[in-house]
Amino acid sequence: MKGLVGIKLGMTQVFDEDGSVTPVTLIQAGPCYVTQVKTEDTDGYNAVQVGFDEVKASRLSKAERGHLGLLKADAKHGTRKEAMGVPALRHLNEFRIDNPSEYELGQALTVETFDVGEKVDVTGITKGRGFAGVVKRYGFKGGPKTHGQSDRWRAPGSIGATSTTARVFKGTRMAGRMGNDRHTVQNLKVMRIDSERNLIAVKGAIPGSKGGVIIIREAVKG
Repeated sequence: MKGLVGIKLGMTQVFDEDGSVTPVTLIQAGPCYVTQVKTEDTDGYNAVQVGFDEVKASRLSKAERGHLGLLKADAKHGTRKEAMGVPALRHLNEFRIDNPSEYELGQALTVETFDVGEKVDVTGITKGRGFAGVVKRYGFKGGPKTHGQSDRWRAPGSIGATSTTARVFKGTRMAGRMGNDRHTVQNLKVMRIDSERNLIAVKGAIPGSKGGVIIIREAVKG
């Protein structure tokens, strides 16, 4: 399965040859680097780990630097992990693949991984809305505005049954934290690809705010 990690830049629009307007979301995807290749022999499944967003090595933990092969030689023990030829990367993500032999450590992946017109699935973290009531969170109608009520307009109403159950069922829709969840939008069409600036434009909206980290995969239902 093809995949990249990127950052959401925002929304704009593109014009087709016939003059029709299509809303698109711009994503800066790549260059990404292969940081690990997993096979059935070594890990029990085939996958490739991809890194994105170059940072200073000091921004990473010692474990992260060691995983990327950025640690210096140990004078006491004389050990050193071989460098993979990749910079310090902030975000790592794993994609399942069928043929791991097509990838190698340090390989660069760009937006040219995808083609214009191809369908992709985009995953991101939705905007956090904080603590919200049932009207905003689930679209409840609320209580009546008349008949003497004063504080039941946006209340959820009854949440339990009679003494037969004598409890509130799990999963009952109530007030609580809204947003800030992992969400995937499927079958978005790739409208434009700019390989020079590592930009990819997909049709429609994607989850998350500007600057949020997103994952682009080959559509599983396309």
